[in-house]
Amino acid sequence: MIIRSKAPLRLGLAGGGTDVSPYSDEYGGHVLNATIDMYAYCNIIETNNNKISFHAVDRNEFYECDLTDHIFLDGYLDLHKAIYNRIVKVFNNNQPLSLKMTTYSDAPAGSGLGSSSTMVVGILKAYVEWLNLPLGEYDIAHLAYQIERIDVGLSGGKQDQYAATFGGFNFIEFYEKDRVIVNPLRIKNWIINELESSMLLYYTGVSRESAKIIDEQTKNAKEKNSKSLEAMHELKADALVMKEAILKGDIKNFAEYLGKSWAAKKRMASSISNSNIDNIYDVAIQSGAYAGKVSGAGGGGFMMFIVDPVRRLQVIRELCKLDGKVMNFHFVKDGTFGWRV
Repeated sequence: MIIRSKAPLRLGLAGGGTDVSPYSDEYGGHVLNATIDMYAYCNIIETNNNKISFHAVDRNEFYECDLTDHIFLDGYLDLHKAIYNRIVKVFNNNQPLSLKMTTYSDAPAGSGLGSSSTMVVGILKAYVEWLNLPLGEYDIAHLAYQIERIDVGLSGGKQDQYAATFGGFNFIEFYEKDRVIVNPLRIKNWIINELESSMLLYYTGVSRESAKIIDEQTKNAKEKNSKSLEAMHELKADALVMKEAILKGDIKNFAEYLGKSWAAKKRMASSISNSNIDNIYDVAIQSGAYAGKVSGAGGGGFMMFIVDPVRRLQVIRELCKLDGKVMNFHFVKDGTFGWRV
């Protein structure tokens, strides 16, 4: 029997960073995001050879060990190992599972599309399908967050796990004690089409380690750095305005606040932007884009721009003269799902 699953990657449209503790615990965070037709995939084959094997094809990494109820984390495919450990301990009465797992993603690590968290959600969904686990959407997202942030110790926020699990356009609220409220947005089809026609997704060609950027942001929040805190408050407020703009189909107002939020986000941590990102942004604006921002923590990965659809090709031509590439995409309404073959 083969179990397959997939989970969609997301574009962080507004409020990114306010979902990170301690800011979200003390002030509450608001994030607007939407999932796109790029995915993290997981395949599980149940075996009887008393072996556990993980193969991350896109990373060209492979791990195999004898059957055990706990795998030591050593920095190599730790997310795969940590998920296995949790599943065996919490849901399988510490009974080991013999399996062959293969994973891959449409986006590289450090893309700014939530690829690591999305992979965790996809892997968990495969286990849910395989073992018939009684886990709903909130359960999967929260478990994914715990595994990534607590078990493995990776820095980051909470939005990616919930976006990948629920799918679609969501306005997500984050509060103390890991309380999360997902508000799915009913976006009319013409608005989705207009947004797709008006948005460009550009891969800078540079991946980045989000943990370092988030650590700086967390430090600023803990020390109550006034410049960083004011920027986070602004991002949170902008997310509300941008949610309303999308619901009404007011793309120009959305673009105005997208540019405003990018300026605020850069004040949260010094490593969020750099000369390469600034140059790409300037080229896009000078060739006709209304506004843009980096998706995710910053430092590289994917950037998004809002343009007049009539000037879309003009902006694409100029961006293609740089080292990165424009990626085609569509928004998707479904979150993670799994099936058996």
